[in-house]
Amino acid sequence: WQALKAVFGFDDLRTGQEEAMNTLLSGRHLLTVMPTGSGKSLCFQVPALVMGGLTLVVSPLVALMQDQVAALKLAGVAAEAINSSQDRDDNVAVWQRAARGEIRLLYMAPERLMTERMLSALAKLPVKLIAIDEAHCISQWGPAFRPEYEALARLRDTFPGVPIAALTATADETTRADIAEKLFGGDVDALVLGFDRPNIRLTVEPKKDSKKQLLGFVKARPDVSGIVYCLSRKKTEEISSHLSQHS
Repeated sequence: WQALKAVFGFDDLRTGQEEAMNTLLSGRHLLTVMPTGSGKSLCFQVPALVMGGLTLVVSPLVALMQDQVAALKLAGVAAEAINSSQDRDDNVAVWQRAARGEIRLLYMAPERLMTERMLSALAKLPVKLIAIDEAHCISQWGPAFRPEYEALARLRDTFPGVPIAALTATADETTRADIAEKLFGGDVDALVLGFDRPNIRLTVEPKKDSKKQLLGFVKARPDVSGIVYCLSRKKTEEISSHLSQHS
């Protein structure tokens, strides 16, 4: 794992990472569930460098793409994104670099990837690996908001022989089975490390004079930031005004 140390500066791998990397390097498809912060991205980034060619990374949010691309560039990795936050000239320049073989990892949203024109163009390039982040969007309610996630099932036929990694931090057994069938036709190696995050705690209290409860909760944590969710804009403005008046 020379790339692990030389590029990313790590001496050791975390639980599950080596197994995930070996699966992809052997040419097998991979469905992995790992908690947030456990190093899912490294599972495909290291194989991408080892395998050479071009790795496609499907990501649902521009901010996630930008963060990963920026981190990879700092590590000296040729990574770029094509997305709506960049103007057309910048996206064209990135594509030209990819076509010349100058980019190792190319990030795109499923909406931009799953067009006939883009798929046809990518099919002419040496695509060695495909990684799909937030893969749970393929299942259940996801396609209702991002229908192109469900269309990612076409990638298996468009890029035959190219290993695909589907990564998520949250997918129960039913969701995993759905992803495995839709995206891989059932032919996939699954690596499930769970999605428990011991640094997160969930508690529930009976509602009784909710404004007073909320105010007490906030005042007990004077130096902590947080988010209050409300069911409507009107309620949001009402709670915001109440907290401002009593802070």
